[in-house]
Amino acid sequence: MKRTMLAGLTIGIVAGSSWGATASSDQGLIPAPRISAALANEAVAAAVASCAAQGYTETAVLVDTDGVVQASLRGDGAGIHTLDSAHDKAYTSVTFKSDTMAMMDRAQALNVLVTRLPHLLLAGGGVVIKSGSTVVGAIGASGAPGFQLDHACAKAGADKIADHLK
Repeated sequence: MKRTMLAGLTIGIVAGSSWGATASSDQGLIPAPRISAALANEAVAAAVASCAAQGYTETAVLVDTDGVVQASLRGDGAGIHTLDSAHDKAYTSVTFKSDTMAMMDRAQALNVLVTRLPHLLLAGGGVVIKSGSTVVGAIGASGAPGFQLDHACAKAGADKIADHLK
């Protein structure tokens, strides 16, 4: 009898707590669209290939809206520093919801403290990725001999997946 009551009480507690967890976990959640791993890999591959076709060794990194790396590809012969630089360009772009080329023009007006924050890099090569008007990530590219070239390669990666994000 005691064992049956204990089993019934345990089932009641477990059932009640799992029901309560489901009800409360639905409250206050914010939906966050993310780029799939497959699309993220397509984007970084397209960025690296775009620069490789022009003879440049490039690295591309795609981050989600939290700045977390979704995909990264270091092209053949790309310098080790390009991993950090590409990441920081993508991170900066998603943080400010703007391409870093446009931000370079406005950099003089920014407080010097902003540029000293970790992972912010005000250099061309970071391109924001949107689904409609919603920012869903950013891609950064680094390794070409010039910020405009990095920007073009990152844009090639973003353009590769744009039709899948509508």
